[in-house]
Amino acid sequence: MFSQLELDDELCRAVAEMGYANPTSIQQLVIPDAMEGYDILASAPTGTGKTAAFLLPVCQYLLDHPKHTEGSARALILVPTRELANQVAEQAQAIIKYTDLSCGVITGGINYGTDRAVLEQRPDIMVATPGRLFEHIEKETFDCRDIESLVLDEADRMLDMGFSSVVYQIAAEARWRKQSMLFSATLEGRGVREFSRDLLNEPKTFDANASRKEKAKTLQWYHLCDDLAHKDALLEHHLQHSIESCIVFVKTRERLHALKDKLMKQFSLAYLQGDMPQDKRNAALASFKSGDVKILIATDVAARGIDVPNVSHVINYDMPRGADVYVHRIGRTGRAGAKGIAISLIEAHDYIWVGKIQRYTSESFKPRVIDGLKPKHKAPKLVKKTKPKSKAKRKSKASSTKKRNR
Repeated sequence: MFSQLELDDELCRAVAEMGYANPTSIQQLVIPDAMEGYDILASAPTGTGKTAAFLLPVCQYLLDHPKHTEGSARALILVPTRELANQVAEQAQAIIKYTDLSCGVITGGINYGTDRAVLEQRPDIMVATPGRLFEHIEKETFDCRDIESLVLDEADRMLDMGFSSVVYQIAAEARWRKQSMLFSATLEGRGVREFSRDLLNEPKTFDANASRKEKAKTLQWYHLCDDLAHKDALLEHHLQHSIESCIVFVKTRERLHALKDKLMKQFSLAYLQGDMPQDKRNAALASFKSGDVKILIATDVAARGIDVPNVSHVINYDMPRGADVYVHRIGRTGRAGAKGIAISLIEAHDYIWVGKIQRYTSESFKPRVIDGLKPKHKAPKLVKKTKPKSKAKRKSKASSTKKRNR
């Protein structure tokens, strides 16, 4: 029970209204130490309640230590994308519903007049993307001196997107903070380790494994595709059968628009890409979340931070650039213990990803066929790369050959 975590009744009441009866694994691990004021370094699978794991202790601290003078934000949550910023802000608003706390959000893609209105409200909690927030710091329209809690959510994604130097600068501006928390999909990368070393002070580290109830129940398989026409036929077959809500991932904006133009002749759909105006992005997500359209085509901008309940299918029309991105894509379905299906459409040049994904996820990744759409070609054989012999070994072999020839 959340009440056993010594959270205020107002927070417990809001969490109960949000439909959460018991804390998840990551929440049970993080919240007690975070409420004691320790810095936190944590990793947890997608869809396991990570956002509330940092929001609840931050809100509890703000309630325990009310501000006595009018000032700037006291808690800053940095996230890599606009969609994730809006999602975190929505969850924060729900959690603080019965308190006097306030939350604001600042992201790129929004006009500066909207930002000015948010900043003038002086919210207790600010959720922001690094680039736009740093613009306000440079213009002296946002002051970090009152920041007491700094949270970096999806830190590995921020590194991937090239935000590391900006994050360091923001952290330096908020150097009087009392607590820092860093959450990442993985704690293994060098960049995340450096973030932790430079920004956290003797953190408590948690690498949470979801309980069986929380783990995504996602069935995964792939179809071998002879060519693009075969791939399109397989995709259309799935979209016509048993699709309740589906995200189709493509690798480029050009591919997105080509596919969108093909599918719009048969299906009602929305699409999401990186350079869309914010109002259009919001409208696309809103139509998909509401169920007005059941198909969302997206580039990898949507692979993180998009939390849409009850996505029944994820289809990889194009394979991603890495096995970690594959995991984030399919994490859009099967969330919080729900069942989901992830299907990959693999042409010969993408077949190398079959082995890579199996090794990365340690899960079965098998082919399936559909009657009438069976591939004409067999899967290509993967040639194992042999490691070149080291210089020392080559010298040793040459030396032994000389001895034998004497």
